[in-house]
Formats: sequence, structure tokens, C-alpha cells
Amino acid sequence: FGISLIGLPDEWIGSLLHPETIEASLGIDTLFQSGEWLMLLASLSMAVGTVLVRWVCKYNDPVMATGWHLILGGVPLLAISAGFESQQWVNLDQYSWIAIGYAAIFGSAIAYGLFFYFASSGNLTSLSALTFLTPIFALLFGNLFLGEVLSSLQSVGVGLTLVSIYLINQRDVLAEKLKLRSSKQENVSNTNTGKLLKQSQQQAVEAKVQVGVEISE
Repeated sequence: FGISLIGLPDEWIGSLLHPETIEASLGIDTLFQSGEWLMLLASLSMAVGTVLVRWVCKYNDPVMATGWHLILGGVPLLAISAGFESQQWVNLDQYSWIAIGYAAIFGSAIAYGLFFYFASSGNLTSLSALTFLTPIFALLFGNLFLGEVLSSLQSVGVGLTLVSIYLINQRDVLAEKLKLRSSKQENVSNTNTGKLLKQSQQQAVEAKVQVGVEISE
């Protein structure tokens, strides 16, 4: 939920509060022209890849899996770009090529190689939760270097995301605490039940004694 508040525009969230504005503000043509569709598809692809990576790394080396990951993702995008875009690369300057090279090597090859390696041997749930930090760092660097300002809704989304990541990584500790608390409550309940049972037994014995005394008299 928190990650959605970060990525989705304010108009989308507002439309949930006022459903009558959805059709007017989110037409089909507008949606397909919007970059949010690409963001949602990228998130879906990342989720599917994260689930499949453990199975893939059982039969392949993580480095090999990273290579195929980049090929299967990059080649279709290159084909789509060649079909729908026209010579955008001519507008790239030297710094743009450096940024692309950095993103390709460090942000893709090395980052995904390490991700696949740890995903194949570590806790997949905790590791995948850390990917939610990606948009937070993007917003942070956008604020530092580009002067971007977070809206109040995005700030709430950042807070919810950080809390969610903390809870996911502390789930074992929290579960253990809840288990201990539940066992303590169960012990207290059993103790109280035992006391009540003893009291009832004592009362029954006293009643029998009283009846015996009355009969003897």
C-alpha cells in the first residue's frame, strides 16, 4: 500500500475517494499515454521475477541468470523503442551516455547479479522487501540533486513503506514475542482454571461432609 502511494499520482488516489470522477479523469486513452502504466508493469515484472529467481538459480548460475534476465528484458525493449521512437539517441550528450553506462553496469548487471545470488541463498521475503527502498532513494536523490519536493501524500507513502519494511524484517521477532505472550496468557488461564477446579472440589467435599453430619444427627 505504501509503495502505491509513492508511485501513483495524486489524481488516482483522489479518484478512489470520489468514484464519479474516475471516468472523466482516467480515460482509456489517457491511461495508455501515461507513464504510470509502465511503472505498474515494471513492478509486476519485478514481482514475478523475484518469485521465479529461486527456482531458476537452482538449475543455473546466478551470473548466467543475470545475463539472460538482461537479454530477455533488453531485447524486447530495444525492438519496441526502434518501432515507436525516432532517433531520440541523437539528443544524448556525453553525460547522458555516462549515466546510461553507469545504470547498465552498476544499476543493472551488478545489482541484479547480487540480487539473484542472495535471493537464491537467503530469505526471499526479506530480500524482496528491500526493493521497496528503490523509489525512496529515487525520491531522495531527486530532492537533493533536482530540487523535487514531495507532496504530503508521497511523504505518507514513504513513511508507510519504511514501517512495512521494518515489520517484514522483524516478523520473526514479533511472532516470537506474540507466541510468548500467548503462552503466558494460556498459562495464566490454566492456573485460574485449576484454582477454580480445586475450589469447586473443596466445596463439593465440604458439602458432602455437611450432609453426612446432618444425617448422623
